[in-house]
Amino acid sequence: MISHVDHPGLISGNVEARAYQLQAVDDAMAGSTLLILPTAAGKTAVAWMSIVERMERSVGWALVIAPTVALSNQHLENAIPVLSKAEEWSPIVLSGQQTASKRPEMWSGSKLVFATPQVVRNDVRNGVLSLEDCCLLVVDEAHHCTGEHAMAEVAEMYLAQSKNPLILATTASPGSRKEQIHEICRRLEIQKIHLRTRDDPMLAEFLAELEVEEIGVEVPSEIRGLVEPFRIWQEGIVDRERRTGMYVMPGMINQAGLTNAMDRAQSAIQRGDTRGYRSSSQIATAMRLHHLINHLLCQGIAASRHFLSRMESEDSKSKSAKDFLRDPRVRSLSDRLLEMDEVHSKVGAVRRMVRERVKRDPESRIIVFANYRDTVEALEKALAGLEGVKAIQFIGQSSRSGSGGLTSKQQIARLDEFRSGGANVLVATSVGEEGLDIPSADLVIFYEPVSSEIRTIQRRGRTGRRRGGEVVVLIAEGTRDEGAKEAARRKEEFMHKAARRVSRSLSGSPHKDLSNLSKFTVSTGGVFGPAADFVLEARERSRGELAEEDNTPAGGARLAREDLPPESFRPRGQTGLDQF
Repeated sequence: MISHVDHPGLISGNVEARAYQLQAVDDAMAGSTLLILPTAAGKTAVAWMSIVERMERSVGWALVIAPTVALSNQHLENAIPVLSKAEEWSPIVLSGQQTASKRPEMWSGSKLVFATPQVVRNDVRNGVLSLEDCCLLVVDEAHHCTGEHAMAEVAEMYLAQSKNPLILATTASPGSRKEQIHEICRRLEIQKIHLRTRDDPMLAEFLAELEVEEIGVEVPSEIRGLVEPFRIWQEGIVDRERRTGMYVMPGMINQAGLTNAMDRAQSAIQRGDTRGYRSSSQIATAMRLHHLINHLLCQGIAASRHFLSRMESEDSKSKSAKDFLRDPRVRSLSDRLLEMDEVHSKVGAVRRMVRERVKRDPESRIIVFANYRDTVEALEKALAGLEGVKAIQFIGQSSRSGSGGLTSKQQIARLDEFRSGGANVLVATSVGEEGLDIPSADLVIFYEPVSSEIRTIQRRGRTGRRRGGEVVVLIAEGTRDEGAKEAARRKEEFMHKAARRVSRSLSGSPHKDLSNLSKFTVSTGGVFGPAADFVLEARERSRGELAEEDNTPAGGARLAREDLPPESFRPRGQTGLDQF
């Protein structure tokens, strides 16, 4: 029997009661919190409950920032059926779509605003908006809060202006580096991290099964033949730069090695070493070759054709770029690509998987992710004409080389078309990785693996949100795809470890007494009870599940702490071998 959360700010019966979410709300009300939950675990529900509780306690208004307009609109649509005071609060979405002259009135007329960080930052800078009375800032996809990203800047503005600041930051993927997580926590003045993983017993019953399959595809001999002269060309450049001391990384040529070599060449120039100029030009050529080779091996004919065409159409090209395009080998390749049909095995694999899935289940929703717009366009064309398949693109807003992207309105319209079944395949770039809540999406195809653990987790999280989902990762054998797959796997392993290490360094501690849930009740079959009791009961059940596991060491009974000799313990505060 499904239980529901009741609160003065929530419409009764519309929010499912989950103990781990209520516990997160209790934490969030005790101090600024970074909430790390798996995709589809309900971070949004925690935000709703935190908003209504904070607004019940404080005077002012609440602000929710999200990286895209489409995601902000989605948050608004999902919130209205849940909030009992929606009419009183007049929730709105604000973005660059509204003119600057209209926004002051809109800001003042709402007590709950969903906005893109850029518009908040700009309006604060221009004196249009004050965050003085904003009592809660919810930061969605908080892993962006680093460097010069507008999200981080908005958080800093909020902390400087608000009379009573409180931040709830949410993400499924904070990053694998302690430094990155530290920066997020520092910029947002986070006091504690609330972290739960997929294997947490309190989450298990609410997360759908997710099957991940890696499929190796062989690169056709036609493509490898096209690549060979460019591979030889690149190796020749790198060999020369190794001798000059610019390219120093061992092993296979990769982007990291080329970037390091370019940095060394630029440093040489700054020192007055004129050899750096030639090296810089040569390494730039090697980088272009690297991108071209990877396009051919990992993306296919169409994407490579578009890659070269885009280089040709760029208005401002450096001398090295012009020389590259004039090279007979490049010109010959361009001519050959124009005459060739798509032959990459990945395209055929996507066609086959989509055709089989739709034939087996006409109600399926499929998302295909690709790194490049060129590939997205090629895949949309490749899927055209398949029986029962309607594929549409989902790309970003920015224009490139005279080719415009999708406007915010067009993005929203395409998501609506996909959700409603007007289209059943969404072919997307990275813009679709975050926040797409497609309940019926049951298959996600990675056209290529990505080395970023954040992007991998976000992509994977687009399926299995309401029912079992499947993820298929296509890997071109013997290419950079294999390295990218391993890099993402290693980083993901480190992610939760890094978050826990950072958590131990923060000033706050978990809020244990559940006193912040006093206004929440939970109803089950018409019977109401305190939310705190509901959480405590779930805790006891999860402890029971853990107790059923046999963790007894091999060879005998588990030793109690008091039975262990003193020399078995690590000194308090010692964290590494260097501290013995």
